[in-house]
Amino acid sequence: MFQNIYSTTEYIKKRIGDFEPEVGIILGTGLGGLVSEIEIQHKLMYTNIPDFPISTVEFHSGRLIFGTLQGKKVVAMQGRLHYYEGYDMKQITFPVRVMKALGIKHLFVSNASGSLNPEIVKGDLMIIEDHINLQPDNPLRGRNYDDFGPRFPDMSRPYSQEMIEKALEIAKANNIRCNKGVYVSVAGPNLETRAEYRYLRIIGGDAVGMSTVPEVIVANHMGLPVFAVSVITDEGFQTSPDPISVEEILKVAEGAEPKMTLILKELLATL
Repeated sequence: MFQNIYSTTEYIKKRIGDFEPEVGIILGTGLGGLVSEIEIQHKLMYTNIPDFPISTVEFHSGRLIFGTLQGKKVVAMQGRLHYYEGYDMKQITFPVRVMKALGIKHLFVSNASGSLNPEIVKGDLMIIEDHINLQPDNPLRGRNYDDFGPRFPDMSRPYSQEMIEKALEIAKANNIRCNKGVYVSVAGPNLETRAEYRYLRIIGGDAVGMSTVPEVIVANHMGLPVFAVSVITDEGFQTSPDPISVEEILKVAEGAEPKMTLILKELLATL
């Protein structure tokens, strides 16, 4: 893995020249609109990058975007990778390793998720303050590379409290309905049963999704401060949740995306 990260990083550096990103951004389902705000300098398709996994989800673009946003140099993943696509955890988190090797100092992560908490409703934003990992594997399993991080990284504060507080202030100042909560990460790709929704709420979850946690584990392993936000696209706390389709999830995500973009932009300016 170490050699693959090195060779992939060198390939990218040759194509972006002296551009050195300060912040990495992972854009979740239906949340690619932030790219339109970036002053783009370079675009690389995943398919053209050696050893880079390819997003197989039809509504994920699969591009690395390099440019400037709020005066900061950023690299944005337009299209993330999931365990349910058949990748292993090291492949899913490979892009985070590469972004760190390219020079990022902070990681922003977004996703679409379903609410487990009646106080957090469809169309809301939820800033992730902690998580519960129910994924069937861990990206740190296997040999540890001490150059990346310790064998047993601390996870008592996986998300930056400083960035959480700043984001909540930004949301309040802009009259954006925004909560903070616990995100539960599951394997997918099926959505949850009614019993599973109840279980996930009982164990302490406020929202559930199929991503984010593997990237956050690896970011913490490498000492990268993380900010993560969910767009709530459906409600699993109902006694009898309505059936939900991917099309509906995308529609809600796209409707709420401008609020998320505003928070990410203004938070970025404070770094």
